[in-house]
Amino acid sequence: MEINILNEEKDLIELEIKEETHTFCNVLRDELANSGEVSFAAYSIKHPLVSHPILVVKTKEGKPRKAIEKAVSSLRAQIKEIRSAAKKL
Repeated sequence: MEINILNEEKDLIELEIKEETHTFCNVLRDELANSGEVSFAAYSIKHPLVSHPILVVKTKEGKPRKAIEKAVSSLRAQIKEIRSAAKKL
């Protein structure tokens, strides 16, 4: 996965996420939206065959990069729990 920062301000970041689709972006957006420090999280894909997702995150408090890092950490922990539960089946 390659990430390009398109715009970064104090409380806003706009990223292009290469080699990803709705699957990852929607899960990340949802995790960010459920965070108490994020006021807005959305992504768009102009065309699924020729463009990359653009993720926009705006925070109420804290830095957007930190909010994204926390969301990714949380998702990793959730995936670890799911793997562990799946092994017990």
